[in-house]
Amino acid sequence: MDASQAPIRRSPRGQAMAPETVPIPPEAFEARGGTVLHWLGMAGFLINSRGTLLAVDPLLQDFDMPVLIDFPIRASEVPRLDAVLVTHADNDHYSVSTCAALSPATRRFHSTHYVAGLMQEAGMPAEGHGIGEGFAVGDVRVTLTPADHAWQNADPRPGRRVFRDEDCCGFWIETPDGTVWAPGDSRLIREHHLTRPSPDAMLFDFSDSEWHFGFAGAVEMANAYPHAELLLHHWGSVDSPEFAPFNADPDALRDVVVNPERIRVLAPGEPFHLVPGPVGGGPGQRLT
Repeated sequence: MDASQAPIRRSPRGQAMAPETVPIPPEAFEARGGTVLHWLGMAGFLINSRGTLLAVDPLLQDFDMPVLIDFPIRASEVPRLDAVLVTHADNDHYSVSTCAALSPATRRFHSTHYVAGLMQEAGMPAEGHGIGEGFAVGDVRVTLTPADHAWQNADPRPGRRVFRDEDCCGFWIETPDGTVWAPGDSRLIREHHLTRPSPDAMLFDFSDSEWHFGFAGAVEMANAYPHAELLLHHWGSVDSPEFAPFNADPDALRDVVVNPERIRVLAPGEPFHLVPGPVGGGPGQRLT
């Protein structure tokens, strides 16, 4: 049976759990041919593109809710990163503890202007960007894409900051081996999320939350790019069956996603080799 079709593990409270963690070895940080992604659990990914190393929304320690996974690597064990990309300020994406621990090994942190300002205040080497702006990390090109995730404004409080759309973002990551899209946390923006060129792989958030794509919106987005690999995240990591953003179930996707063989239920730490496909994206391959 293909690992992506293997039965989903369940917690004692019935929540879908990620497969058993695969530790990330030191050689995962060495230069190699091709582009390899490792899910870090939560919403995080490590990307090694021919020796250029990026982490997207890494959270490897000190989360404030009980977790269901073992993290595949300690932040203190990461030898080097060319860039850390952070989509927004929520603590499951901008983990201050993790980023501080990664800072000595990281050349540059990149995010929106707002989040980069928070990082700079914490002493991190951070650079802020506007939506639509791009920058290079080695041979990788990164562009910020729009997101709608200003959930704080739904509950205004005296003294609380009014958040703007440009405080959150996604990342369009162009590697020599194909394109990876990390849309970030967002409500569905139809004129944007359904109309881009197809990526080769999408870091896919399919939780049924009103401040995320919502399950129906996530499926619509997946089917707008029927050849993009769907690397599932934002699920199976936090013990929270009552909290929609963290309790998505991959089994619910099987019958509603076009080309369901592209649904990738990775274990935290498991390597995934990005392979460019035909026009419109194509299948990636697991490393063996």
